[in-house]
Amino acid sequence: MPRPIQAIIHTSALSHNLQRCRRAAGDTKVWAVVKANAYGHGIDRVYESLRAADGFAMLDLAEAQRVRELGWRGPILLLEGVFEPRDLELCSRLQLWHSVHHEAQIDMLASHKTLQPHKVFLKINTGMNRLGFAPQSARSVWTRLQALPQVDEVALMTHFATADVAQPDLHAAWQLFTQCTADLPAQRSVCNSAALLRHPEIAASTDWVRPGIALYGSSPDATTSTASHSAADWGLLPTMSLRGSILAVRQLQAGQSVGYGAMFTAPAPMRIGTVACGYADGYPRTCPTGTPVLVNGYRSRIVGRISMDMLAVDLTPASTAIPASAQVGVGSEVTLWGQASGGQVLPIDEVAACAGTLGYELMCALAQRVPVLVQP
Repeated sequence: MPRPIQAIIHTSALSHNLQRCRRAAGDTKVWAVVKANAYGHGIDRVYESLRAADGFAMLDLAEAQRVRELGWRGPILLLEGVFEPRDLELCSRLQLWHSVHHEAQIDMLASHKTLQPHKVFLKINTGMNRLGFAPQSARSVWTRLQALPQVDEVALMTHFATADVAQPDLHAAWQLFTQCTADLPAQRSVCNSAALLRHPEIAASTDWVRPGIALYGSSPDATTSTASHSAADWGLLPTMSLRGSILAVRQLQAGQSVGYGAMFTAPAPMRIGTVACGYADGYPRTCPTGTPVLVNGYRSRIVGRISMDMLAVDLTPASTAIPASAQVGVGSEVTLWGQASGGQVLPIDEVAACAGTLGYELMCALAQRVPVLVQP
C-alpha cells in the first residue's frame, strides 16, 4: 500500500480560472504562463485545461518543446529570452517568440543564420530593475531590432514591480511605458495576474496579458498589507490540493509535549493525530503551531514542529471545529491545503502566510515523491 499522501490537480478549476482571467482581459489576448513546470502542477497535467488560451509563456526551451510535443501550434513565448546563440536554432525550429532584454541578445540575433525571421518582445525596465532596457533607449533598440533581417516582428513588454500593492507606482510605470513607446507600431504586453485583476483598464489598453498564479487558484495580492484579496474574492478556484491521512492517534495529558524540540506543550488533555506529511513532501517546516488544516473537512490546526515525514494535528473538539460526535481517527483525511474531498476549501494562501511565504512557493515546492492525481 502506498504512503497515504496525495496531491490532486483539479482540471475544471484550471479551466474556470482561465475563463476568469479572460473576463478580466476583455478582448485582450491571454498568454497562459506555465513556467516552473506550470507552477508545480506539471505542464502535461494542465495542458488540456489551458489550451483555450491564445498562447503559452514559460522560461525554458525544454518546456516550450514539451508544449509543442503536446500538440500546441499557436504562439509560445520565452519570457527571459535566449541564453546562448544556439538557443536561437531551437527558437527557429519551434517557432517561438522570445523576449529581448539586453544588448547581447540582439548581437546573437544579428549573427544568427535563419530562413525564418523571429518574433521578439522588447522588454522595457519601468521600475522592477531586473531585466529590460532603459526607457530612454526603447525607441532606438526597437528600431535596431526592426532593421534586422533575422527579425519579423518586434512587440513591447514590461513587468510591473508594484501591481500587487495599493501604490501609485504602477500608474507611474504604466505612464513611463506608454510615453517611451508612443507611436511605435507594436503589440504590447504589461499585465501579470495582479495587474490584470486589479487594473483591467490597463489590460484593455494592451494586446496581451500574462496571468500566472491566478490560473492556479492563488491570489496575486493575498499578502499585501493594503487592499489585499483572497482567491475567493477574485473568483478563483484552487487547482492543487494536498491531502494526507492520520496514521496514529495519541492522548496527551496536560504538560506533555509534541514533536522535535518539545515546541508545543498541551495545556490540558488533548487528542493528537499524526499525519503522513512533512517537509520532504514540500510542506513548509516553518509552519508554526496554529497553522490551519482540515480534518474530514473540519477546521483544525497543526501543533508542534513539522518533521521530515510527519506532522501532528489537534483532534480535540474543545480547541478545533471538530465536533465531539465526529468519527475522526486513523485513516481520516487531512487536507493540508486546497479542497477536501467533501468540498470544503483551505486556501493555499492562508497556509503560506503562516509559513511566511507565498502560495507560489508551496505549489512549486511539491516534492516528487508525492503521488499526483488529476481529476475534474
